[in-house]
Amino acid sequence: MDIIRIGSQPSIKGPEDWFTGSVRIDYICQPNEHRRTAAATVTFEPGARTAWHTHPLGQTLIVKAGVGLAQREGGSIEEIHPGDIVWFEPNEKHWHGASPTIAMTHIAMQEQLNGKMVDWMEKVTDEDYKSYR
Repeated sequence: MDIIRIGSQPSIKGPEDWFTGSVRIDYICQPNEHRRTAAATVTFEPGARTAWHTHPLGQTLIVKAGVGLAQREGGSIEEIHPGDIVWFEPNEKHWHGASPTIAMTHIAMQEQLNGKMVDWMEKVTDEDYKSYR
């Protein structure tokens, strides 16, 4: 058994290459020799969002607070709320983040395949983000 105590891992700022706007990441777990799952609580300030990306084994989001947006390539932008669970298929190009006016927090879970969990791509443009509604 391993217990990771609250406060033992500092929050980190979401890297600018991966995100637009202010994003905080609090890691829950990372892959190791016995576990291929990674999970983090991610908080997006209003207007903040990920870049387009894919996951080799898919990704699950559990919305915990606020109002978020999510979109898969070719699909419409969907509003997501606390309690919603979002599943992105393996290698499905997508992005997610906060609404323009309300912050959003979700738990993101994905698995590592051959040492890789995510492929980061281009950023979501302001024009595309603002096309919501």
